[in-house]
Amino acid sequence: MPPDFSRDVRLVLGLPFDVVTATQAEALLRSAITRRARCFLTTPNLNFAVSCLHDPAFRASVLQSDLSLADGWPVVAIGRLIGARLPERVAGSTLFERLAASPSRPAVRVYFFGGPDGAAEAASARLNADPASGAVCAGFDAPGFGSVAEMSTPAHLARVNRAHPDFVVLALGAKKGQAWIQNNLGVIEAPVISHLGAVVNFVAGSISRAPGWVQAARLEWLWRVKEEPQLWRRYAGDGWALMRLLVTRIVPLAIQVQLAPASKVELSAASVTRVDTSEGATLHLSGAWTRENLAPLRVALAQLAKSRKDVSLDMAAASHLDSTAIALIALLLGWQLKIGASWRVVNVPAAIRRTLHLACADYLLAPEGTD
Repeated sequence: MPPDFSRDVRLVLGLPFDVVTATQAEALLRSAITRRARCFLTTPNLNFAVSCLHDPAFRASVLQSDLSLADGWPVVAIGRLIGARLPERVAGSTLFERLAASPSRPAVRVYFFGGPDGAAEAASARLNADPASGAVCAGFDAPGFGSVAEMSTPAHLARVNRAHPDFVVLALGAKKGQAWIQNNLGVIEAPVISHLGAVVNFVAGSISRAPGWVQAARLEWLWRVKEEPQLWRRYAGDGWALMRLLVTRIVPLAIQVQLAPASKVELSAASVTRVDTSEGATLHLSGAWTRENLAPLRVALAQLAKSRKDVSLDMAAASHLDSTAIALIALLLGWQLKIGASWRVVNVPAAIRRTLHLACADYLLAPEGTD
């Protein structure tokens, strides 16, 4: 299915994030389960976002997700700084806890796939031992540490589907987990699927999650280092990457957002025109696009995605794009990559080119994997 361009999204560090609270995200997952509607959930944190800057395939997995949540306070803080406000951090582990804590029936049927030796089995036993839990484990698989292909055999996929889960939770490492989902999304029948690596360990009891007061103090990362000392290298690398991004991208973008907002004249000039040829379709964007006037662009992008054509975006007459407009365009790129159609962005004014660079969205101009 093409992306939902009605989503309220913001672009932070080059990735689209949905503007939802934990309560709203839980409701969306429960609705998907009830309706048996596909929801590919992704929960990028700072490490995830930094990795996506240099890994087009990893980034594409976020662009192709149905729900993208900010699983990290740095992401939320950066969003507020650059005018891409997200209401709160929504951690994948928090979502799972909310599903399991609810006494609603029927219970959510979970399938654990991956994790360290014995973790998925232990998580299954502990979850099913609690009669008051709002989630039950319908099955688990511990495929080891092979390649995505080795963990995507018909036997593996058949075991998942035979369990009839509502929610498949993967723990394979973020990149491998995202790739596994992309590779098998058309075969897995469960409505909700996500890579939530730490959840399996939390449920199994091999690692404890930070208490509420530690989370509120924005120190959950320090608690994770206490529980998993090897994580300090990752957090140190993320810290250095964040310092560089603050100087080169985040602070300059925050200044630009404050000092150069779209004018009323630019906003009134906003228009979108589609031209179809035998070679594909071109959208011509004019004026300034911000979250207040995006309705025509949302419609145009949705219609373009449904046409499954090669796409060109001509920005010769465009003057301004805010974080929501860029995020919606990124969703269209994700769809083009998914269906194997080509993508071009042409005649980009210097001001918009600079905005895309500061927003870590240069990839929209020359995405790898397109013609």
